[in-house]
Amino acid sequence: MARIKGVDIPNDKQIGTSLTYIYGIGKNIAKEILAKAKVDESIRVKDLSDEQLDTIRSVISEYPVEGDLRRDVNMNIKTKMEINCYQGVRHKRGLPVRGQSTRSNARTRKGRGKTVANKKKN
Repeated sequence: MARIKGVDIPNDKQIGTSLTYIYGIGKNIAKEILAKAKVDESIRVKDLSDEQLDTIRSVISEYPVEGDLRRDVNMNIKTKMEINCYQGVRHKRGLPVRGQSTRSNARTRKGRGKTVANKKKN
């Protein structure tokens, strides 16, 4: 397994797909990285030479990925919570941040349903 930015990327997949296992790299950025490194997208990771891996690593170092990106995202969320903007308040309360409905859905953010006593309709 090749290791890039502390992430083991799968050997049996094409390099374009394997790069998406790194946090912060999607399909489009993976294509940009491979174009800058002058590596074909369809090559399997196990078939890459050491020089190609080194050029890919050097190109990836120009992008914010993994720990740096996670830290930036978490700092942005903490800042919103500190200044009490609408999104920060939603983060504090554990509710959906981007305007989704919460009447019947939003179980991912709200957790399991809580039974409310005497809520029977006549």
